[in-house]
Amino acid sequence: MAQPTSIVSLMFLTILLIFSSLACFTNAKTHYHGFVVQATKVTRLCKTRNSITVNGQFPGPTLEVNNGDSLVIKVVNKAKYNVTIHWHGVRQIRTAWADGPEFITQCPIRPGQSYTYRFTISGQEGTLWWHAHSSWLRATVYGAIVIHPKQGDSYPFPKPNRDSVIMLGEWWNANPIDVINEARRTGGAPNVSDAYTINGKPGDLYNCSSKDTIKVPMSSGEANLVRVINAALNQQLFFKIANHKFTVVGADASYVKPFTTSVLMLGPGQTTDVLIKGDQTPGRYYMAARAYASAQGAPFDNTTTTAILEYTTAKSNSSKPVMPTLPPFNDTNTATAFTTSFRSPGKTLVPKTVDENLFITAGLGINKCPPKAKASTCQAPNNTRFTASMNNVSFVLPSNFSLLQAHHNGIPGVFTTDFPAKPPVTFDYTGNVSRSLWQPTRGTKVYKLKYGDKVQVVIQGTSIFTAENHPIHLHGYDFYVVAEGFGNFNPKTDTSKFNLVDPPLRNTVSLPVNGWAVIRFVADNPGTWIMHCHLDVHIGWGLAMVFVVDNGVGLMESLQQPPKDLPRC
Repeated sequence: MAQPTSIVSLMFLTILLIFSSLACFTNAKTHYHGFVVQATKVTRLCKTRNSITVNGQFPGPTLEVNNGDSLVIKVVNKAKYNVTIHWHGVRQIRTAWADGPEFITQCPIRPGQSYTYRFTISGQEGTLWWHAHSSWLRATVYGAIVIHPKQGDSYPFPKPNRDSVIMLGEWWNANPIDVINEARRTGGAPNVSDAYTINGKPGDLYNCSSKDTIKVPMSSGEANLVRVINAALNQQLFFKIANHKFTVVGADASYVKPFTTSVLMLGPGQTTDVLIKGDQTPGRYYMAARAYASAQGAPFDNTTTTAILEYTTAKSNSSKPVMPTLPPFNDTNTATAFTTSFRSPGKTLVPKTVDENLFITAGLGINKCPPKAKASTCQAPNNTRFTASMNNVSFVLPSNFSLLQAHHNGIPGVFTTDFPAKPPVTFDYTGNVSRSLWQPTRGTKVYKLKYGDKVQVVIQGTSIFTAENHPIHLHGYDFYVVAEGFGNFNPKTDTSKFNLVDPPLRNTVSLPVNGWAVIRFVADNPGTWIMHCHLDVHIGWGLAMVFVVDNGVGLMESLQQPPKDLPRC
């Protein structure tokens, strides 16, 4: 029989645990923000144009929260375009209505209208970001989300002396909406950007830009946590700081096993958290980014953006900064060495078995010129129009309802549930592909998952028209990247390469040029979740598909009811 003192001690311990749990809960805060989407005059490269911004800022406001906090963000659209905002990488557990992709989880916010996004940051620490998810508005409508540990918790590394956000972007002298609209009209590829940017500024190497070059302070002996985000519309980017090494400690708001590198490669959508030390001679050092362009023969912006890492103890702040040597634009070896270095800090919850095993091809395609169409509307090679697809289905957005509304309310005719789990035809995906396979079908096809399904997706790149690296992003989930490789995925031999111990947790995977990647996740978040290439030119061409995840059992495994102010189509 238990002694009275033991029972009292147990009761006291239980009460203490309850109060500590309540304290953690009460420490969580709700942050309220107002986003006004509006036209703002912005001058870059000697030219001034009206750019769409949030609150007149480019980039937009940084949202700073702790793990466990909630956000309530009212978005008012005072621009002339439809808009939605996507909170890139936020899990949105049961709150798919707040995810943001246009016609996937909501209808767009029309000019003059508003919508309030409500969601909680749960189990994520590090760096994410937000951006428009309508047409090409995200060229200028984006900002950082900085997620600190829960109050009372600490980083799994020594607390840094400084914390800096570096957002890599692209700039067009023309209106980006006009650029993509012209490409849609002609069927050809859109014009490439005129500059890359760091925190909205092109830097010293461009015309009319030196006086606005971003400067990041650093003191000798200190450690700086640098949060690097690739917000570029259509370009993977290499990033270096002259004479400084990076210790990579996080990616996509998950911690990683620390590793050292001199160069980063980020696809659009990806974030990487690094520590740098003030261990060099006090002075000025360029931070620089330029393209990793893997598509052979495809045009790209071959310029370099810079910012300056400036030691506060430097004798002069006017000396010429030291320039890093960036990799060649087609250096796939360096890109691969970086992307394959990621590991989780310890053992993970990666599914060891799978209920759903999908094989999905991802690549470009060509549509024949429609009968009686003008030649000016078929400006892709050989009088055709560019397209893209997954498993030979070029994804078409609905227009009368969002997919989430149609799924939740049982509205027929908006989508079909016949997205194929494997390609309709088996072929040499990365070889010389027959022209008969270059033209996909069009459709709004989804793949249904039951709540709790353990899912494996083999994503296979193709060489149709041209092979290239694709940053593939899945909404609503983090996933484990268990393997990647080049050539055609071979289930008999490549499964031996699977890392089922400490694979990294990501929301965007770099699909290697002429290669494959394998991801796993548990379908524990009900909703309609788009998986797409994060090169915006490709998603517009149809390089996307959607998972529909059913509700589980009970309230906590079910999608919340739609908000009353959900925009109507």
